[in-house]
Amino acid sequence: MRLLIVFVFILLAGNLTSYSQTYIGQRETVNYEKKQYNAGTQNWKIIQDAQGRMYFANNEGVLVFDGAYWQLYPLPNKTIVWSIEFGKDKKLYAGGQDEFGYFSPGKNGLLQFTSLKNLLPKADRQFSDIWDIACYGDDVFFRSRNKIFRYHNGKINSYAPYSSWLSLGSYQKQLIAHDEQRGIATFKNGNWQTLIDKKNLPGGFFITGITAINKDSSLVTTAKNGIYILSGNKLSSWNINGFGIDNHEHFSGVVMLGDGTYLIGTYANGVYQVNKRGNVIENMSKKEGLQNSNVRSMFMDNNHNVWLGLDNGIDFIAYNNAVKHINLAAFKDGGGFSVAAFDHKLYFALSNGIYELPALNNIDLSYTPNNFRALSQILSWNLSVVDNKLLAGADDGAYQIINGKLQAIDKSSGYWVYRSLKLNGAGYIASGNYNGVRLFSDSNNTLINKGSVNNTYRESARFVEIDDDNNIWTSHPYRGVYRLVPGASKLRVYTQADGLPSTLDNFVFKIKGKVVIATQKGIYEYNKTTDKFNISAQYKNVFGTLGLRYLKEDPSGNIWFVQEKNIGVADYSGPKPTIIYIPELSRRILSGFENVFPVNENNIFVGGENGFYHINYARYKQNIHPLKTYIRKAKANAGADSLLFGGYFGNVNDDNKQTADAMPSLSFIWNSLHFEYSTPVFEEQSNIEYSYYLVGFDKEWSEWSKKTEKDYTNLSAGSYTFKVRARNHHDNISPEAVYSFTINPPWYQSVLAYIIYLGIFAYLIYYFYRLQEKRHIRNNEKRLLAQQQKNEEEQRQMAYQHQIKLERSEKELVKLKNEKLESEIEFKNSELASTAMNLVQKKEFLVKVKEELQRLHKSGKEVVETSEIKKLLRLLTEENKINEEWEQFSMHFNKVHADFLTVIKDRYPTINQQELKLCAYLIMNLSSKEIAQLMAISVRGVEISRYRLRKKLQIPTEVNLFEFLFEIQRECMK
Repeated sequence: MRLLIVFVFILLAGNLTSYSQTYIGQRETVNYEKKQYNAGTQNWKIIQDAQGRMYFANNEGVLVFDGAYWQLYPLPNKTIVWSIEFGKDKKLYAGGQDEFGYFSPGKNGLLQFTSLKNLLPKADRQFSDIWDIACYGDDVFFRSRNKIFRYHNGKINSYAPYSSWLSLGSYQKQLIAHDEQRGIATFKNGNWQTLIDKKNLPGGFFITGITAINKDSSLVTTAKNGIYILSGNKLSSWNINGFGIDNHEHFSGVVMLGDGTYLIGTYANGVYQVNKRGNVIENMSKKEGLQNSNVRSMFMDNNHNVWLGLDNGIDFIAYNNAVKHINLAAFKDGGGFSVAAFDHKLYFALSNGIYELPALNNIDLSYTPNNFRALSQILSWNLSVVDNKLLAGADDGAYQIINGKLQAIDKSSGYWVYRSLKLNGAGYIASGNYNGVRLFSDSNNTLINKGSVNNTYRESARFVEIDDDNNIWTSHPYRGVYRLVPGASKLRVYTQADGLPSTLDNFVFKIKGKVVIATQKGIYEYNKTTDKFNISAQYKNVFGTLGLRYLKEDPSGNIWFVQEKNIGVADYSGPKPTIIYIPELSRRILSGFENVFPVNENNIFVGGENGFYHINYARYKQNIHPLKTYIRKAKANAGADSLLFGGYFGNVNDDNKQTADAMPSLSFIWNSLHFEYSTPVFEEQSNIEYSYYLVGFDKEWSEWSKKTEKDYTNLSAGSYTFKVRARNHHDNISPEAVYSFTINPPWYQSVLAYIIYLGIFAYLIYYFYRLQEKRHIRNNEKRLLAQQQKNEEEQRQMAYQHQIKLERSEKELVKLKNEKLESEIEFKNSELASTAMNLVQKKEFLVKVKEELQRLHKSGKEVVETSEIKKLLRLLTEENKINEEWEQFSMHFNKVHADFLTVIKDRYPTINQQELKLCAYLIMNLSSKEIAQLMAISVRGVEISRYRLRKKLQIPTEVNLFEFLFEIQRECMK
């Protein structure tokens, strides 16, 4: 019976030991499948170069990953690469099936393989596989099962085993190798000397990995004999405990992590994380996110993250990542609303309940074992520790959590938040709920409902804060900010009219002892003097006018905030606050119900859409490393690609810059170039952006972009320098990576072409000069002859022209004299005609008078009768009306004055004979009195006639009538 009890106890103990407890924080694991890196399935060795690129010994060659691109470099015989290592000469040494040598950049910066087989004697050239490579001083050692080859000063020496070489590696600055028959040997003074004899080794002992754990000791893993500590020449077993581990399973390797723990790989169970006491902290295998559980190789990179070479694929585990997801099966993917720490426990409020977790004294609480216990299944908004009480606000009421159980306080409404309030020396708790703000008093550790603070305020109070004057501030996203005064019916609402940038989207928080409002235009504070809000002078220089939805101060005085769907922190640890964003959580937080619970700088909890996120903020800042950017490829294109640069200046493990000798000079036909670039950052590659600048072509740096390549086409001849830089989400900007090149002019613009052009041009100038000279002589002769003939002709022409001019002058003179004589004659004729006409008229008049007088005389009468006198008077009257005989007068007048009256009649058809006569008298330059006598009218009648004549002739008032008629007469005379 006692033996049975002991057996049962041992069995239970074994079961307890095998029980697996994972941590609440889940690391990010990135799986790189074969189809992504496009090479062989298995990866046997992993290393990293000075620039940060990762190298994998792969079934199909050496695989290189720079964070953006994968590239495969096969061996000449296309066989498996079992081992790779960087030598002191910074070359990449590689060993495979029946081949070994090194990769180094060619002139174009592309890795090229140089075989070392030709240095071996013919008898040693059949060596099958090179399983291990180790560097020791300036020498490089290659291990096959039958020989170890030492590459020294350009020569190779070989060392045969007693039976076969099983392993080769470094131990405490020593080079050691395991001989199957001899045991473990160390290389000294050019020979292998026994370190541990085979008799002191377990049977079937086979080393798979070794790593230093202190300055004297190393941890050694084996294929089936477990794990050992090697110190000096002593080998002691080191068992690991937990997770039901079989200490004799196949361990494939070991690396020391940055936190002092060890990561041990296996062929069947993934990897174990083990502390210094041998306790397994965590097991990661396929069910925890690995592609498969067969780990062939491991490597911790420069950022203390881990790479796993698997039997099928490559995995990256962000062991040093400061952001972890907490979404265990117990949470059922519920949204995370609040976290509280109380009585050495952590409490989590989610959309599907409240969960309790015993918290260990870990610096980083993400390493707390997953021992969650559900306390409720109610939609829970908030957890608050107020006056040493743990209170919960849920959809169906207010609760206090006592000894892991929920005790209802009030079930009349859903509750949001709780805040401590002191009134008249008594302690109260103000609680925002769905219908306003309610007060609770504490009586013998029992909360008593005191009713609403203000019965007129019935809005949902999800945001509640209390200032130093015991004013209760709450906000509504759509109605503004409210100020409630306990014990008074006074209610004041503040909107855009009271200084806020908008009535919408205002959120009340308490930061650094002051109540502030997070708005869409920055942080605002209340001004008691003006009873209005103003933008906060204290935070204006920190946040500016950022649209903020959430604020939370951590114990270090940093302010965590949410802008749109991004979370960040205003870090106050430096001389001045700086903004640091956490892009890993962008669009993952619970939008609309944002919450941050800062325990300390190592433990910041953030509510997520599914569960929570844990940020080790102290580590997060430590992980902000300087960036490196390098140009991995440059190609020229002219219908087909020509590789100019393959990514390496100097040797593989160098971080050199381009030298003047390495600057290519390209033919003009290759004037289209393609550049590829990257930054070897693996845990945050999605946050990397690039900016480029081609000196000689671009005018300024490009906009930041996630593109990792750039093309330039049809570049003109000249010298160029391509520059590229990277930045991450912390706004760290890398130094510039630079690649310079020259594009030569086309052949027709080359120096030789210009010399030929110059020669041709000089010859043409000489030819045309001679041609022009001959032409000039001929032209001069022709010109002289033509000039002579021209002179003679000009003499003849001048003589002829002179004669013509003399004759023309004489004719003109005669013509002028004739015209003058004609004018004089016409003028005299005009005068004569006028005089003759007058004489004729007078003669006729006198004849008539004479005839009448003669008739009276012949009558014999002594006394003349009155009738006769009247008749004579009538005759005189008729003479006064001489104008009635107009036809004869006008005929004479027109003859003298070149048909003046006819022209007047033609131009002005409406003019009558009386007006024509007035025109004639005016042309004759008679006075108004003379005209009156001739026309038998008064002088006034003449003036009236003149006025009427002007109107018929349409003469403007400023034009003289005589001058007008005279101008017409002059036209007639011409």
